[in-house]
Amino acid sequence: MRRPETKMVVGLGNPGRSYINTRHNAGFRVIDSIAKALAIEVRKRRFGARLGEGGFAGKKLILLKPIRFMNCSGQVVATAAGFYRLDLGDLLVISDDMALEPGRIRLRAKGSAGGHNGLVDVIEKLGSEGVNRLRVGIGPCGEEDAVDYVLDRPTKAQKALLGKATESARDAALCWIEDGIETAMNRFNMV
Repeated sequence: MRRPETKMVVGLGNPGRSYINTRHNAGFRVIDSIAKALAIEVRKRRFGARLGEGGFAGKKLILLKPIRFMNCSGQVVATAAGFYRLDLGDLLVISDDMALEPGRIRLRAKGSAGGHNGLVDVIEKLGSEGVNRLRVGIGPCGEEDAVDYVLDRPTKAQKALLGKATESARDAALCWIEDGIETAMNRFNMV
């Protein structure tokens, strides 16, 4: 019997209670939303991550939340992808993005890290910019220091927008699993 196709969705964030509701943990929130929608528990500890396994659209699905700090999460992603023998096309990495307004999401099949240190590390450890990514907009930091901004909690108005973006990102990730990156980009990338 042939094994089902495997897809892995990785949410980038920082571990620990003090980071739970920060802007930088958008990737973790999307993983939590997918896990809830599909009744997958993301509790198993493996590869330096919290991991959950389930199924969706006839495919095996791995949900991964690295528990190392975001800027050092690349090795976790590379190790898990290697263990499951995944091609880069079977991997979707979700992160926050200051270049997008709060509430917006953007899917890409490849490209640079756009200044996001977590993506820089993932790209470096995978050895390629050809990894699917889903960015969740958190808005620009303005006059505030970028590190302080991403590690802070969103304003009340931003929180509502980020909640909607989390739902859109969850739906976009599920579309990617079922129909691929091109269909997901066409359906979810807002102009």
